[in-house]
Amino acid sequence: MSDIARHVYVSGRVQGVWFRGWTCQEARALGLTGWVRNRRDGRVEALLIGSEAAVREMIRRLHLGPPMAQVREVEAREEVPRPLAGFEQRPSA
Repeated sequence: MSDIARHVYVSGRVQGVWFRGWTCQEARALGLTGWVRNRRDGRVEALLIGSEAAVREMIRRLHLGPPMAQVREVEAREEVPRPLAGFEQRPSA
């Protein structure tokens, strides 16, 4: 079975609440590759690559977020999967 990729934007109270660290932890536990970073507009952006089931589960978890977050919206766009090693936290963009 081949991997899928989704470029995701999460809005709400998602910065300053350990959202990126939590996302790395959850994505790695699901066996995903990709990255996560803060956006200057207040959103969190991520690229999720893995099995369809794992990507769907991560998107479900992003709707909840870590305990201090208040997620308002999760927007996911289809991407072409590309090989990446691991899941990393990137600098803000």
